[in-house]
Amino acid sequence: MEYRIEKDSMGEMRVPADKYWAAQTQRSYQNFRIGGELMPREITHAFGILKKAAAVANFNLGKLDEERKNAICLACDEVISGELYDHFPLVVWQTGSGTQSNMNANEVIANRGNEIAGKKILHPNDHVNKSQSSNDTFPTAMHISAVLIIEDKLFPAMDKLIDTFKRLEKENEGIVKSGRTHLQDATPIAFSQEISGWRNMIEKTKAQLSLALGGLKELALGGTAVGTGLNAPKGWGEEVAKQVSVLTGKTFVTAENKFHALTSKDDIVFAHGALKALAANLMKIANDVRWLASGPRDGLGEIFIPENEPGSSIMPGKVNPTQCEAMTMVAVQVMGNDVAVGLAASQGNFELNVFMPVCIYNFLQSARLLADGIISFNDNCVSGIRANREKMEHNLHNSLMLVTALNPYIGYDNAAKTAKKAYKENISLKRACVELGFLSEEEFDKVFHPEQMI
Repeated sequence: MEYRIEKDSMGEMRVPADKYWAAQTQRSYQNFRIGGELMPREITHAFGILKKAAAVANFNLGKLDEERKNAICLACDEVISGELYDHFPLVVWQTGSGTQSNMNANEVIANRGNEIAGKKILHPNDHVNKSQSSNDTFPTAMHISAVLIIEDKLFPAMDKLIDTFKRLEKENEGIVKSGRTHLQDATPIAFSQEISGWRNMIEKTKAQLSLALGGLKELALGGTAVGTGLNAPKGWGEEVAKQVSVLTGKTFVTAENKFHALTSKDDIVFAHGALKALAANLMKIANDVRWLASGPRDGLGEIFIPENEPGSSIMPGKVNPTQCEAMTMVAVQVMGNDVAVGLAASQGNFELNVFMPVCIYNFLQSARLLADGIISFNDNCVSGIRANREKMEHNLHNSLMLVTALNPYIGYDNAAKTAKKAYKENISLKRACVELGFLSEEEFDKVFHPEQMI
């Protein structure tokens, strides 16, 4: 491998000749060989956006000339498109402020910008990082990446699942089945009603995430090192938020209090709480689906789900609810990530939080897993759900909890006696009720209509 010499304030470093990064990135690359989890590409993408917005804002405020602005913007376009991802090698486990990832962006953009310009006109700190600090750029990248992944990736996945549930509701109208509470038989429910509960779980958590977006769309840029805005021109925060909005097509604003924006990560915690709520709901839905599909002969067997692959290496013909299992594992990971996000957010010491990389790593993983998991669950399982009408009808009419319909006519205690007799003697509710003398056969038939109990 060929190398070139790059310099920073601490001296010279040998850097791979084919990479755009420079001395500070190389130092981090060599000093933090921990794990292998790269800084999320969503963060790299967000840095491309914010550095371009910063260049335009600096130009508009008279702090950067047009030639340098143009060179920075063209290099940033390549970062945004993903063309330069190979030049961002740093891992999550680095400085807690994300300083080295900020400098990685500054160095790559400067060197690529100089190459585009055909001459050395850009310095990583003096031009690409102008009016900024790692302390306000990294939290800004966190918020930009969080908004983009929620609105552009997670919401479309959730909408797709909501639409599938709406279709299933319509297709299954009129089907009445046994309800269940505590994993025990309960009063009847329409299958479409059960599905509507699943649908509304996704709709509610989408509303919760939408509420969290307000805080995430506030940007720390303009606070610089400690929130005072040192070395940033007047109006910088407002102008750069405006430019980020132009580049993303989303409405970002400058944070009202930069001291809060630098040291607190409560907006990330709040939003991840909604991701955890979504994970909890998906855990419930996936568990419901695999319980209802259990069998095929010795389980509930009330629904059919797609058979996607063999389920056993030893039991021929076995098919398992694998998409449900994948969805529930995603949910577990998100719930675990919530602990890491919360703990990381609590580590704001004085004017800066120094657990930001691990905080956003877990946040983005949660959103990414949920989006991918929902699409897989929807396309490979939920969209193919079919009701086993025969089994539903059998279970409905075999349920002892239909006796609840008799409460108004024979009273709770007598209804309980009827249910216990029917269960103990393995006879129908009707026969038990008649033998106990609570109702005649005609009276029983007149008031006992399971399909009307929903």
